[in-house]
Amino acid sequence: MTRRRGPLFWVTMGVLSLVFVGPLLLVFLTSLKSQGEARSVPPTYLPSEWTARAYDVLFFQDDASPVVRWFANSLLAASLHAILVVTVCAMAGYALARLEFPFKRAIFAMIIATLFVPGFIFLMPNFIILDRLGWLDTIWALVVPGAAGAFGVFFMRQFFLGLPKELEESARLDGAGPFRTFASIVLPNARPALVTLGVLSFLTNWNDFIWPIYVLFSPERLTLPAGLSRLQGAYTIDYPVVMAGAMLAAIPVLALYVFVQRYVIEGVASSGVKG
Repeated sequence: MTRRRGPLFWVTMGVLSLVFVGPLLLVFLTSLKSQGEARSVPPTYLPSEWTARAYDVLFFQDDASPVVRWFANSLLAASLHAILVVTVCAMAGYALARLEFPFKRAIFAMIIATLFVPGFIFLMPNFIILDRLGWLDTIWALVVPGAAGAFGVFFMRQFFLGLPKELEESARLDGAGPFRTFASIVLPNARPALVTLGVLSFLTNWNDFIWPIYVLFSPERLTLPAGLSRLQGAYTIDYPVVMAGAMLAAIPVLALYVFVQRYVIEGVASSGVKG
């Protein structure tokens, strides 16, 4: 028997929805204002004169800011990074959860210890490595670093610990080797965790601002967050154009939420902390 939710529940949900959706709606409405109205004091919520000038400037008039190219760069880099993270962390997490090898606990402790190290400490070492590899100002500078992140390894290990061992034992009885068992039995059952890790990795790479500015030098190779910063002038800011760029950056995030929210909730719920 389902419990009926009272008015307080729906009021709370409405307030929370307004808190989260309100800023996005305000960004969208600002992108449809004229430049003068966007800077007016006191501010207006609804445009007095609806105009798509900001999107016209964003896509067609400013040749020095190839927004579509930045969007494609971000989409490609974030997608490749997510695939690489899922591949590496799934294999590492499975090895730490199921296989036995020397210094296994010590290695896992060292991986977890890196979670407590501020990310800015790795900027210079990663920059030097990429410089020696010749990957600066290329897409690989955005894709490869962070592919074996400690959080991803920990997350997948915890999920694999929760999978019944009987699934793998039955596969071995049928003659499947370790790699066949991992690919045919373990990975299909780990789909919620894989999707969750992929989404988190995609969003982290998509929203990254400091690292692309640090390793990319050509304007046409910038990612969208780094490129949007170029839309701000030295003395004035065209707020409708900046807000239009922010709406463009929000599209993949909203799309991911719509299509994979069920897998993310299931993946987080299934990856409990186990020893």
